[in-house]
Amino acid sequence: MSEILALTHRISVTLFFLIYVMKTILLLSNKQDLLQKLTKITKVPEMIVSALFLITGVYLMTQLPEIKAITWIKVVLVLASIPLAIIGFKKGNKILAALSLLLITASYGLGEVSKKKREKGESVASTVNSGSELYTLICASCHGADGKAGLSGATDLSKTMMDAAAIKQTVINGKATMPKVEMSEGQALAVAAYVEANIKGK
Repeated sequence: MSEILALTHRISVTLFFLIYVMKTILLLSNKQDLLQKLTKITKVPEMIVSALFLITGVYLMTQLPEIKAITWIKVVLVLASIPLAIIGFKKGNKILAALSLLLITASYGLGEVSKKKREKGESVASTVNSGSELYTLICASCHGADGKAGLSGATDLSKTMMDAAAIKQTVINGKATMPKVEMSEGQALAVAAYVEANIKGK
């Protein structure tokens, strides 16, 4: 479910961004007739895309183990861009419309930077084989160092009834709110062994 919502969010953000790029280009190039036609054609789709963008974004924020400063900056940029866009396009104010697009572009760019950082963290994890290090790098953000944090709907690992094989399968395939983790079977087994020896039943 979370994966579907994340994909929906990404698609709606991209469509939202593209609509505003096209509208801003038309406004800045004095193509008022084309801008009015585009605005008329995209009115309903734009409302749907905007609603999906905001609803999925808020939901995904609630699933984060912690909301970092970069996420708050993205939210502020998007919220600041909305009234600027409304006023800019309504009054034909090129400066406000361009500023709105600049803020949306900055927010989109920060999202891409966050994604690259996450991917870099995963690639670093791909070279690690220690169960304790893998657990700290990937699992502790939701489960906590002691397995009891329960962030983003994470299971309390100190009370789990799963054996090492089941834990390994959950790591690789995901379960309920937990997405699958990109790691080898050996790494997943190392994490499972670490949980069995150091967290389960503690």
